[in-house]
Amino acid sequence: MTEKILKSKSNGMPVLILTIALYLLAALESVFVFGDITALRMVAFAWLCVGWIPWMGLKVLKPQEALVLTLFGNYVGTLREPGFYFVNPFCTAFNPAAGTKLSQSGDVDNGPSKVILATAESGSSSASRSGVQTQNKKISLKIMTLNNSRQKVNDCLGNPVEIGIAVMWRVTDTAKAVFNVDNYKEYLSLQCDSALRNIVRIYPYDVAPNVDTTGDGLADEGSLRGSSEIVAQRIRDEIQQKVENAGIEILEARITYLAYAPEIAAVMLQRQQASAIIDARKMIVDGAVGMVEMALERLNENQVVTLDEERKAAMVSNLLVVLCGNRDAQPIVNSGSLY
Repeated sequence: MTEKILKSKSNGMPVLILTIALYLLAALESVFVFGDITALRMVAFAWLCVGWIPWMGLKVLKPQEALVLTLFGNYVGTLREPGFYFVNPFCTAFNPAAGTKLSQSGDVDNGPSKVILATAESGSSSASRSGVQTQNKKISLKIMTLNNSRQKVNDCLGNPVEIGIAVMWRVTDTAKAVFNVDNYKEYLSLQCDSALRNIVRIYPYDVAPNVDTTGDGLADEGSLRGSSEIVAQRIRDEIQQKVENAGIEILEARITYLAYAPEIAAVMLQRQQASAIIDARKMIVDGAVGMVEMALERLNENQVVTLDEERKAAMVSNLLVVLCGNRDAQPIVNSGSLY
């Protein structure tokens, strides 16, 4: 299905004024008789009965709105420019996603005339829907943000993680959006969840050895926590590939939430703490060994004292205890002989 943009002029106001004027003339004719009584009154009565039909063809569009029109089941075209239009009164606006509300910026209530979400059970008729007053069949062309609920997904190592994304999207082809899929909003939401699972299971939560996240057969350092920009871009490309036939453009995808699942969060926190302690101790030991080497070299260069191997070993042991201990050392002053 290819979108056909209607280039109709904004002639809604002249039609509205004309129909109102004809109604006034018909009302006056019903009160005052001009000319042939039978002919004029028949015309006036007929207009009073059917004169409201042209009003059905009056359409108002705001900026960044579109209206898909069908006539007896056939696609007529799409109005995309803002204005006050008059179209065929028998044309109907078609938007199967008019009553669908997602957790996104564009689906908000603007008053009691908007649709309250109805039941989504298959086979339910429109008469059984509660809370529906009127349906806005217009399609928004604005950039909207879809924020689906958090998903629990296993990463490539099997660890359950919770992740949430925000997707910026907009409708670019109204014909594809309403005719190629049953409900383009629900279709987008499902494709976002599917793409999120497909990409997350490729990456580990944190950097892990012998993990290939790019598919080139070589291990790399990709991870959900450290490569969030790359992961978000891959999710965006995956979603765009799926929703291309629905006339939707994915502008950007961002990770809004990332954490281990609650059942393993405490264990993974202890693991991270242990890793941090090991790294800190390694740095302390490396620094202490360097300081001991420097002290022995300075003592030998300046010939301050001559130490045999046993005394050097004792000195190294004492210095390492002082430098590597996690508490302040208590000095002991030797006032006796060196030996």
